[in-house]
Amino acid sequence: MKLASLNDGSLDGQLVVVSKDLKTCINASGIAPNMQSALDNWIHLMPRLEVLARELEAGNNGFEFDQRMVYSPLPRSYQWADGSAYLNHVELVRKARNAKVPDSFFEDPLMYQGGSDSFYAPHGPIELLDESWGVDLEAEVAVIVDKVPMGITADEAPKYINLIMLVNDVSLRNLIPAELGKGFGFFQSKPATAFSPVAVTPDEIDEWSDGTIHLPLCVDINNQPFGRANAGIDMTFNFFQLIAHAARTRELAAGTVIGSGTISNKLDGGPGKPISEGGVGYSCISEIRTVETINDGQPKTPFLHFGDTVEIWMEDNQGKSIFGSIKQTVRKYER
Repeated sequence: MKLASLNDGSLDGQLVVVSKDLKTCINASGIAPNMQSALDNWIHLMPRLEVLARELEAGNNGFEFDQRMVYSPLPRSYQWADGSAYLNHVELVRKARNAKVPDSFFEDPLMYQGGSDSFYAPHGPIELLDESWGVDLEAEVAVIVDKVPMGITADEAPKYINLIMLVNDVSLRNLIPAELGKGFGFFQSKPATAFSPVAVTPDEIDEWSDGTIHLPLCVDINNQPFGRANAGIDMTFNFFQLIAHAARTRELAAGTVIGSGTISNKLDGGPGKPISEGGVGYSCISEIRTVETINDGQPKTPFLHFGDTVEIWMEDNQGKSIFGSIKQTVRKYER
């Protein structure tokens, strides 16, 4: 089942069920007015939403689904916790600021709590005041969970995953070193985040297993191929482990979003190569800049500027889009 939140002018949008091919949708507000309401009573409402999904696939009562007219599946959330499960990414971005990766990072997941009061729309702009902040994309996968008890194990976690979606976790690289240098974590360096137009139940994705999706995550910048890293490769901590980590000392509210961190693959034991050189590319600009510095002594790929475009999507093994596309343009913020 695929769900989305239509932009109806309200803060939380109107819940719709979306067809498998992403071409049509059906109003689900008679069951739950918005996504959060559905998640708050998931065990009882999911069967009714699945009935709507079957009606839609049968050709009943649907209307055109326009990815440009939706919010992120949750336009705002009680909690957004982003992991960093791909250690190749951790090693590269830390190397970029001359920081060592502690041994503990290989045993205990990294995670930060991001701003969740509002998320970018998947086809809306990335609005910022200053492009000199070092605007970077970070292409990821995320899950939306049901209410999770404190202290669950990774083995218990699968039953709490309700939905899966894609992420652009925007980072301001030039603000990060000074902010982390204070020893208190990200804040200004992590502006709003965008998620894919639709969120999808795990049973809908054949390539979902072992707590991850075994498919490439596609990233284009200014319509040029930039990344095709496989989300199922080099993931040090899967989503089951990330959920258990997040719930170690607290309950997680229904609708909590947990991210994988930037998808990142090694190549022949090295840090990876651009697509143009036979590699799978990268899911953020910081990685390629680090590799350029290692190879050439300095980075040559610029961070994003006003007017630059980013597209993030994932196709199944038949070449069909699963979540729709995140398509954003960097734009100067105006009040």
